[in-house]
Amino acid sequence: MQQQPTLEVREITKRFPGVLANDHISFTLMQGEIHAFLGENGAGKSTLMNILYGLYAPDEGEILINGQPVTIRNSADAIARGIGMVHQEFALVDTLTVAENIMLGTEITSGPLVDERRANERIAQLSQEYGLQVPPDALVQDLPVGVQQRVEILKALYRNAEMLILDEPTAVLTPQEAEDLFRVMRSLVERGKSIIFISHKLKEVLRIADRITVLRRGKVVGSANPRESTEQTLASMMVGRDVVLTVDKDAAQPGQAVLEVRDLVVLDDRHQVAVDGVSLDVRAGEVLGIAGVQGNGQTELVEAINGLRPVINGMVCIVGQNTSTAAPRAINELGVAYIPEDRKGTGLVLAYPIADNLVLSTYYRSPFAKGMRILANTIEEQARKLVKEFDIRTPSIWTSAGALSGGNQQKIIVAREFSRQIKLLVASQPTRGIDVGSIEFIHRSIIEQRDEGVAVLLVSAELDEVLALSDRIAVMYKGRILAVLPRAEASRDRLGLLMAGITEEPTHGRPA
Repeated sequence: MQQQPTLEVREITKRFPGVLANDHISFTLMQGEIHAFLGENGAGKSTLMNILYGLYAPDEGEILINGQPVTIRNSADAIARGIGMVHQEFALVDTLTVAENIMLGTEITSGPLVDERRANERIAQLSQEYGLQVPPDALVQDLPVGVQQRVEILKALYRNAEMLILDEPTAVLTPQEAEDLFRVMRSLVERGKSIIFISHKLKEVLRIADRITVLRRGKVVGSANPRESTEQTLASMMVGRDVVLTVDKDAAQPGQAVLEVRDLVVLDDRHQVAVDGVSLDVRAGEVLGIAGVQGNGQTELVEAINGLRPVINGMVCIVGQNTSTAAPRAINELGVAYIPEDRKGTGLVLAYPIADNLVLSTYYRSPFAKGMRILANTIEEQARKLVKEFDIRTPSIWTSAGALSGGNQQKIIVAREFSRQIKLLVASQPTRGIDVGSIEFIHRSIIEQRDEGVAVLLVSAELDEVLALSDRIAVMYKGRILAVLPRAEASRDRLGLLMAGITEEPTHGRPA
């Protein structure tokens, strides 16, 4: 007898104004299975998962759990029906303990009081059963990112989840933490749980998934058996064309230092030291990659270099000028291009049309302005040129940036920054959360800038990206540069250990 699916989705359709996000999508999830979903940004993955978790209501179609049709009106409904979701951005309260976070909203009580002992016992039992190894009494703010993710998984299990949706779960993990997560996932399915796994990392999908479904433009375009598939075949299915997955580049020909950072100290938003005595150089015609788990000072370092965060001590020097106290516009006018990690909050004005976003760095200068007058025709002409050149997929240059997919939003930023003469490119998480087609384009664009003599500072939590693009690699941990390695000496294992803070020879005081 054929096994009945734990979850069955039939002809789910979801429309937003002007967009058909999900177009009659059907799939099944079996008990004890890891079912991976792949697709470009805007393919409909997030919309589909939000429907399953009750955050959106479908316009058409039905959902069956264990063969019975169900209506999922909200996340409480989803949880009650055994569906848990671990979002890429964790929903944890830093100042609470692990146990307090896990039982928040579902407290076990003894009379009028919370029975913490019983809650801790249940959490410890779940931790042991699934190999999660999470200390119930620890404050979340004191835990590494990988352990915080286990807390999110435990939250779902504590609420009796039989199906888990994991949305880009390895995006902020070191290679070693990702390995730990895969062990946990296998432990879960061996005990009868089912997992929907969303990722842009094709290697991981091929390694961990039992079955793969590919979405493109809101439709299911195919399914794949990971044992019979390759990264290339999956990428082509996602994008609808052949995709070059390797970065083709010649050896760097570095020149003079364009960026010099000396003994830099920068505070975070809580007024704690986030950058602790960092020194580095980036030379013309090279890519210096900074590897590290997010939250180890990379954001503050990049913001200080671009004049967006005050320098407490030390110095930043760009093309021979001390810019430690310079305003962002003055730094921009020295020929600095900036791809920020937060494209929505920092890189774009989402309510503005694409045409205006493409000149945010230069709208006040010739040829886009004459005196106090903005030259709208010139801005429109520039926008049409860049939309075509950078393959920004939009119905109009007057469409708001917020209406586009993440990959196309990122292309707006890249087009804007690369369309002028630059000497230094600071690229922070340039491909976070975007699809393989957009990644291919952005990687090629960065190397083209390097080959034209631009100095490139690349900050990325994606170790494969750092390895593919960099000529030298520095590793940041707790605000310091632990080591700087030529690309030829930087293996995944060695970098992964450094990203976890394991080193015998810290070199944070020496220039990178």
